[in-house]
Formats: sequence, C-alpha cells, structure tokens
Amino acid sequence: MDLIFIIINQAITIYSYVIVVYILLSWFPGARESGFGEILAKLCEPYLEPFRKIIPPIGGMIDISPIVALFALKLAQAGLVSLFSMIA
Repeated sequence: MDLIFIIINQAITIYSYVIVVYILLSWFPGARESGFGEILAKLCEPYLEPFRKIIPPIGGMIDISPIVALFALKLAQAGLVSLFSMIA
C-alpha cells in the first residue's frame, strides 16, 4: 500500500512540474510550437482546459487558470496524503 501511495504522490508532483514548465513556455516566442512544447501541450491541455472554461482571462490577456489548476492539484495531493494516513 505504501508503494502505491509513493508512486501516486510522485506522479502528482512530477505532473505539477510539467504544468509549470508548460506555463513558462508561454514566455518564449514559438516555444509551444516546438516538438517539446507540443508534447507538453498533449500532457497538460486536457487537465487545464476545464479550468480555462470556468475562469476567463483577466483583462483579456492574463490567464490565471493554470494557477488555479495547480492549486487544485496540490489540494488533491494533500487529500490523498490524508486518505492514506487514515488507512495506514
């Protein structure tokens, strides 16, 4: 049971870093259109899309939905930690 928890917890942490890298790619022109950017888009966009539908960009330019998505992911991770601590 501990191994499953460790794997899921690490996967969530790694996915958080992937999302942060994907967000940072928007600061560099053409970076999201590169091969690396397209791979990250295939990994991140399915998770970020529901948040973008709910939260509109501020001023038409600033997209805060990835921040909310990361916050939700961290809350889920904290809930997972609590759940496994109650089970163990």
